[in-house]
Amino acid sequence: MLAVKKARRKLRMGTVCSPNPSGTKTSSEVCNADWMASLTPHLHNLPLSNLAIPGSHDSFSYWVDEKSPVGPDQTQAIKRLARISLVKKLMKKWSVTQNLTFREQLEAGIRYFDLRVSSKPGDADQEIYFIHGLFGIKVWDGLMEIDSFLTQHPQEIIFLDFNHFYAMDETHHKCLVLRIQEAFGNKLCPACSVESLTLRTLWEKNCQVLIFYHCPFYKQYPFLWPGKKIPAPWANTTSVCKLILFLETTLSERAPRGSFHVSQAILTPRVKTIARGLVGGLKNTLVHRNLPAILDWVKTQKPGAMGVNIITSDFVDLVDFAATVIKLNDLLQEDTALAKC
Repeated sequence: MLAVKKARRKLRMGTVCSPNPSGTKTSSEVCNADWMASLTPHLHNLPLSNLAIPGSHDSFSYWVDEKSPVGPDQTQAIKRLARISLVKKLMKKWSVTQNLTFREQLEAGIRYFDLRVSSKPGDADQEIYFIHGLFGIKVWDGLMEIDSFLTQHPQEIIFLDFNHFYAMDETHHKCLVLRIQEAFGNKLCPACSVESLTLRTLWEKNCQVLIFYHCPFYKQYPFLWPGKKIPAPWANTTSVCKLILFLETTLSERAPRGSFHVSQAILTPRVKTIARGLVGGLKNTLVHRNLPAILDWVKTQKPGAMGVNIITSDFVDLVDFAATVIKLNDLLQEDTALAKC
């Protein structure tokens, strides 16, 4: 019976969003747009903190504007160098960490988004942009793209983690929070007990969006969750072995209650890494050759109160990242089946 359920679930989750002419499925085309809705009923009652959820690192950086000023997240030395047009072209190769747009990531199954935002020098309209070295798209445009997907997929739940703010005063924060309210309205989930949040309870309340805000400003709004509720330890290494050791250690130290947990399965370039692979960029120098080994680690994991929860990656389309993380939830179903036996 369990095997039949798995087969049906694969049929629902393995459809192709936009097939290519050759008839083959690339990892970016396999559609997991409704994977949460497709989980077996038992999992609907588990806390979201116990499920395996795929996420993306620097989620918005599929496009950055090399013609805009260098962001306030960069040093003065980089800003001076960036006056040379070639420098910005090289920065772009190291600032971009995703190939897929928000919509494409959502269709692939990504449900956690790592967001860094900033005002833009010289802008008088208080507009907020995504940023990673260079400015990305307007936050408003990204929020509207996400909301459009959620309206079409009412049982999918997402995590928006606003964890870095640059060149933002109180007016900018108020503008950003107003944009969030305008974009999602009643889809926003008020901050509450982490253990009380299950798919079923969220569906009953028609809530789909959890906003984490790593700034004291969160206290002024009931739908902003404090950043401490979603810790995301960072290995800050170029070594796969050191990364995996770090991920294992931080998982073993995970709090059993009271928060979600993000495993950042990413490698971070050093200055010498960038110097050696200057023209190749992040994807070709560091990610492409190491991502399969990182994915192998993901395959050995198990979700649960003391297991993996949210796992993030760069370039989530290069391997079957989202599908691999989602599949880990089958282990929770198997546990239930064995318990009944």
